[in-house]
Amino acid sequence: MTTIAYAANGTAPAAGGGLTSFLPLILIFVVFYFLLIRPQQKKAKEHQTFLGNLQKGDEVVTNGGIHGRITGITDVVVTMEIAEGVRIKVNRSSVLTSATEAKKQGEAPAKPSGG
Repeated sequence: MTTIAYAANGTAPAAGGGLTSFLPLILIFVVFYFLLIRPQQKKAKEHQTFLGNLQKGDEVVTNGGIHGRITGITDVVVTMEIAEGVRIKVNRSSVLTSATEAKKQGEAPAKPSGG
């Protein structure tokens, strides 16, 4: 019934400008871009560069927290020595960081107790 009243009056309810209604959405997107999307892309790019620069002999930490020294490397697989004579193969993409960076962050491996 209210639409008939507006039609009879000749005025429509104020809807605001097209840009004004989208301004909050645009602002939210800009904030999300600078606070979430951009830093994540930067970190991913740095990680890809790190993975590209891996070399035999580097000490690294995997996503699972395994610390070891690289003994062999291919495009896809990294062979790591985690103890004397113990070698494992992991995907290159599962290498998280270098062991020196992990130590800086306080994630140094526990020292085995000699018995």
